[in-house]
Amino acid sequence: MHAEAARVRRLYRLEKVRAIARQAAAREAAEAEGTLAQLEALAARTGAMAEDYRGRTALADGLELRQLGSFVSGLSAISATTRGDAVQARLIADRKQQDLAQAERRRAAVEDRARAGQRALDQRLQTPALGGRRPVGTDLE
Repeated sequence: MHAEAARVRRLYRLEKVRAIARQAAAREAAEAEGTLAQLEALAARTGAMAEDYRGRTALADGLELRQLGSFVSGLSAISATTRGDAVQARLIADRKQQDLAQAERRRAAVEDRARAGQRALDQRLQTPALGGRRPVGTDLE
């Protein structure tokens, strides 16, 4: 019985460790989602800026046209790079979400094993119910 009780205690400790790992995975997933949102917003902003500057037509001379072209080209490059970073951030965020789901499954599995072990231990420690035997004699008084 002592070994079974020690096993159940170890399972509960393992469940606590898995819960901490799940919290860490949740924090990492939230950070990855935040980074993804920031990168997507930045890509949208730089893309919109490039389109806005690209549409300008009121230029005084060729120098302004060349400068505007260089500026729009730079903004477009920044926007493309940021979109690429956002794609990478999405992959990372998806992987972190999968890690979170796996951590939760591991924690739940250990919790189930610990509860089953505790129930089995409790059943063994229970005193047997009286009246399990057939009564002796008759019902006549």
